[in-house]
Amino acid sequence: MSLPLKIACRYLVSKKGHQAVNIISIIAVCGVVVSTAALICVLSVFNGFRGLIMGKLAMLDPQVAITATLGKTINDADSVIDVVSHIQGVERVVPVIEDQALAVYDQLQMPVRLKGVPDDYNTTNAMDSVIVDGKWKLRDQVSQFAVVGAGPAVRLCVRPEFLGMVHLYAPQRQGRVNIANPMGAFRQDSLFVSAIFQLQQNSYDADLIYVPLDMARTLFDYDTQATQIEVKLAPGASESDVMRDISGALGSAYQVKNRLMQQSEAYRLVNIEKWMAFLLLAFILVIATFNVISTLSLLIIEKDDSIATLRALGAHDRQISRIFVLQGWLITLVGAVTGVVIGLILCLCQYHFGWLRLSGDPANMIVSAYPVEVQWTDVLVTLALVAVVGLLTSMVTALIMRHRLKSNSKQSN
Repeated sequence: MSLPLKIACRYLVSKKGHQAVNIISIIAVCGVVVSTAALICVLSVFNGFRGLIMGKLAMLDPQVAITATLGKTINDADSVIDVVSHIQGVERVVPVIEDQALAVYDQLQMPVRLKGVPDDYNTTNAMDSVIVDGKWKLRDQVSQFAVVGAGPAVRLCVRPEFLGMVHLYAPQRQGRVNIANPMGAFRQDSLFVSAIFQLQQNSYDADLIYVPLDMARTLFDYDTQATQIEVKLAPGASESDVMRDISGALGSAYQVKNRLMQQSEAYRLVNIEKWMAFLLLAFILVIATFNVISTLSLLIIEKDDSIATLRALGAHDRQISRIFVLQGWLITLVGAVTGVVIGLILCLCQYHFGWLRLSGDPANMIVSAYPVEVQWTDVLVTLALVAVVGLLTSMVTALIMRHRLKSNSKQSN
């Protein structure tokens, strides 16, 4: 250990000559500790919310989705399915049709988003786990059924056991409109409600209705087209490898997206909020380091006699400056490490015990306590930020020390 580092460590733990210096030193370390711990906790909470959102969306989103690069539909969906189904790592490939329609029940009506899917579509995702009333069923021997989101179920006042049928209307894509018969410009069909699902995500619950695939094709005037092809991967398959193989087999005419890419807007929004909070707390950390600078300034003034003794013993100005630069680094380092440890302990306690709870009715919320998820990249980013702040503090300390030494040299001369 070098002499400047030994002296800096001695100054860190020793009692200062003036009580004010001791108090300011404690405040400086506590400021760094609290700021660092807050960074770890806040970033972990945002990670928890992001994981919660993505986990909910993953219940209904396909693992891999294929859409047309240009246009709304994939014209020859059967040929695309045949190509994709032969790719290693693919367990199942299904076409879906999604478009807007008008749903009418009794005297109530609302615009909805229809999604035509195969009858056993619930085997490709976690659909059964989000059904809150009824059971997944799209057809039986005599009738067709719909699985309705919570939003349409409330607005249309429908339930699985009701005998009334939901009537669906969609404008014809081809042909001319007869002004004398405006209803002739719409295709229509009717079905019963077999189940209601609730994901507690507005993009799904508000207006989504699942219907049989052949019914959707008839209603929207499609034959072999599909608006999207959804892929379920085999257990243990590499998502990135499968996506690369699909893109290579289909070419640039198709887009291949995983779940994060399908929900890029929601993912981007959470990340923006997370890093905005990071910047605000980083600014608070920078402000807290001014206490470190003030501590070092007072320490330099207090150690004038010691500095003179060191110069008399042959220490040059660079060595003396390095003592106080290292002192600033040590204060920042001790505060950062302590803050990280405290932050991790708080996150661990919140994860296991859920001390901090969300306000509201727990029955209407996905979680009742703030979710946390610690990512080591966040810890490294926080430590890197503290290191940069410590560097800036050391540079300011070096300037102060250099000016002080020059002043002392002039006075001695």
